[in-house]
Amino acid sequence: MSNPGPKIYLLPNLMTAGNLFCGFAAILRIIEGKSGEEALASGKYKEAIAFILGACVFDLLDGRLARLGGRESPFGREFDSIADVVSFGVAPALLVYDIVLHDFYKTGWVIAFFYLLCGALRLTRFNCMAADPAYENKSKDFEGFPIPAAAGVIASLTLFMLWLDEGERTIGNWKFGLPALMIFLSVLMFSRVRYPSFKAVNWRTQRSLPAFIGLIAVLVFSAMNYQWMPAVLFVAFLLYGFVRPFVSKALRREIEDDDESGDDGPEKSDAA
Repeated sequence: MSNPGPKIYLLPNLMTAGNLFCGFAAILRIIEGKSGEEALASGKYKEAIAFILGACVFDLLDGRLARLGGRESPFGREFDSIADVVSFGVAPALLVYDIVLHDFYKTGWVIAFFYLLCGALRLTRFNCMAADPAYENKSKDFEGFPIPAAAGVIASLTLFMLWLDEGERTIGNWKFGLPALMIFLSVLMFSRVRYPSFKAVNWRTQRSLPAFIGLIAVLVFSAMNYQWMPAVLFVAFLLYGFVRPFVSKALRREIEDDDESGDDGPEKSDAA
């Protein structure tokens, strides 16, 4: 009997393809920003950042759609990781390299590659754990900082710096914090700090009317202040992993919308 090949579910993998396209488009914009006039470079970098943040949205949707329809698959997991390496590994590394790391010559190469390498290794470890039955039902949490969130931190903070130095390609002296940030995030991806996956939040999640209105208000406020609000949200998530052990269980369940935080299912479809 012939092997029919891997199952390819349409909607989740379309979201992953959107993720990959955003990463590819971000890389093109970064290259155009480097080769173009300085007056246009800032706009190209902002477009690249928008594509990286858009990839975060697509990455969030593909896992949700897969679990909603019970359509998780090995093909989807591998395709998702390939897209993540491009969108959350190569694109942020190239962005920071073009803005500041090229000033450090070969050291800049090492820093950018170190971030890319850590991200790729983390995704590989994630796939190995997801495929190993021994890890079934171990935890809902991510151990270490997820690479989409790391890319979101880099992209959103770079956008914030561009906003502070509007029209400046080099972002002034703020840019020298980016190499240290990349190294910190690279190490954090392999740390023991645990972050919620928010897998309990899905299309069936229910909230009270005040909570729903509050969420809408946050989304509207973020859209109105897109220059700096994404940085606040991503940095808040980054810091949450450090303060989470000190948060009461009741408040943690409320934040993460999880009845039994950390006790249900492995991290399978969302990127690590």
